[in-house]
Order: sequence, then structure tokens, then C-alpha cells
Amino acid sequence: MTNDQPALNGYCPVAYFVAAGPLVGSAEFASTHDGKTYHLVSADAKKMFDADPDKYVPAYGGACAFGMSVKEKFPVEPTNYKVVNDRLFLFLKNADTDALDLWNNENESEIIAKADTNFSAR
Repeated sequence: MTNDQPALNGYCPVAYFVAAGPLVGSAEFASTHDGKTYHLVSADAKKMFDADPDKYVPAYGGACAFGMSVKEKFPVEPTNYKVVNDRLFLFLKNADTDALDLWNNENESEIIAKADTNFSAR
């Protein structure tokens, strides 16, 4: 990600939790957290994000959750996601692989524990 490119390819991190799915945000409602700029969809979404950004940012710094479970850092497709226990997980999706499908074929609590351990060991 370059400095002028928003995190999540411009998708609003709050929308994953409060809308029917991911929505592209606007630079008009941008916020920065941990050195990354996020585009939000509205002033209300920006207010929610600014009040508790850690609640909304994706797990593993935005890296693919399945990849993290196998000690790899894969790029993600921001529309390929899952919210589990109020945590946003993003996944790789390309012509060859849908990492969300791979994730869903595993025991979710076990795979989350593996990904958490691998991420914290980095």
C-alpha cells in the first residue's frame, strides 16, 4: 500500500459491522489509525471509527486470516470477509483460491487461535 492509497482499498471498516456488507468510503470522511488511512462512508461512521478504531480495523493488520493461520501473508479481496465475535477477518480471493472457503472448512476457533499465535509471533 502506498501512502496515498487508503487501507482496505477504500472500503469503510465500519460498514462491515453496521451495513449489509462492505461499502466504499469517501476521502471526505477519512481517519488515520496506526499509520493507515481509512475512508468512511459518512460523518456518523467516522465518529464511530474515531471513538474506537480497534473495534473496526481488520484482524492481522488487514492480511488474509487464512494465510496468517498457515504463517503466510496473502493479499486480500476486501469484499471477501467474515465477522466473527466482533472481529473483521479478510481473505484472499482470486481465480485459483478462495481462502474464505478454506477457512470455513476448518474448526473456526482452532484456526483463529493459530492465526492469532502466528500474527503475535511476527
